[in-house]
Amino acid sequence: QVHLVEFGGGLVQPGGSLRLSCAGSGFTFQDFRMKWFREGPGKEREMVADISSFGIIINYSASVKGRFTVSRDDHKNTLYLQMNNLKLEDTAVYYCNIPTLEVWGQGTQVTVSS
Repeated sequence: QVHLVEFGGGLVQPGGSLRLSCAGSGFTFQDFRMKWFREGPGKEREMVADISSFGIIINYSASVKGRFTVSRDDHKNTLYLQMNNLKLEDTAVYYCNIPTLEVWGQGTQVTVSS
C-alpha cells in the first residue's frame, strides 16, 4: 500500500527556518514526480514545490521561490522541503503528494508567529 508521512512542522518565528520531510513507502520512490502543497487558514490548497523523478526538473510557486528548497533522497525514500526566511503567510498545513498516484500524506502543521 502506498503511504506518505510528513513530519518536521512546528512553531517558528518570522525569519526562521524549518525542514519538512516526507517519508514514502509501498512504491518505487525514485520513479515518481512529487510535490509539496500547503493549505493555509481560509485558503485553498496550493502547490509550493514540484520535483521530478531523480530531481531533474524543479519548480516553485512565486510565493516561495528563493526561500524554499525542495530535494529528495531516493536511497532513503524521503522528500524534503527546506524553508528559510519564513513569513507569517507561510502558516499552513503542508502536504506531500504523488500526482500520478493521487496519494497524499496526512499533513504537518507549520505556524509562523512572533
